[in-house]
Amino acid sequence: MEVILREDVDTLGLRGEVVNVARGYARNFLLPRGLAEVATPALVKELEKRDAQRARNDAQTVDEARALAARFEALELRFDVTAGPTGSLFGSVTATNVADRLWEQEKLRVDRRKLDMATIKRIGRYTVPLELFTGVTAGLKLVVAPEGEELPPEEELAELEAQERAAAEAAAEAAAPAVIEYEDVPEPADEAAEAEVPELPELDAGPEIPAEQE
Repeated sequence: MEVILREDVDTLGLRGEVVNVARGYARNFLLPRGLAEVATPALVKELEKRDAQRARNDAQTVDEARALAARFEALELRFDVTAGPTGSLFGSVTATNVADRLWEQEKLRVDRRKLDMATIKRIGRYTVPLELFTGVTAGLKLVVAPEGEELPPEEELAELEAQERAAAEAAAEAAAPAVIEYEDVPEPADEAAEAEVPELPELDAGPEIPAEQE
């Protein structure tokens, strides 16, 4: 079943993409939660029109692309997020979030599919490659930080990540079923078989009974 994503969905796609999913997954999860809508021919045509308009904003020559690359590389986009004590986000930062921020903040329109980035799930500093033209790629700098705070130094970020990884490994190990090792125990001897059978005393037949005389 084809649907159009209304929000970014991890492992599935970005907002505005047409994806093919199992009918049950669409009807029981994506559609009720407002994460997608059925990909009707009219909606697909509208998306294609938007893609064509977006393409007109792309650089048309190498010189244009290089000029845009210089502009992108001078930027640093900050995302204020809610994060746990080890730096793991309660949520994520996606290519769609970056593209939206570029338009809102800098009025630069980019195709989010040209941002070569995985979903960001930890605080930190990131450089995202952005393809602007054949052979021309800009490095877009991102800062993902706890809301209202500055990022810790790189060494501390690495230590926090290591702590979280160690905690996850410990939790996985604790949840794993215990393996019980049995020592080799000798089989019990068959005492009944090995016990000596006592000899029975011979029975006294008693006095002979004379044969009946005729």
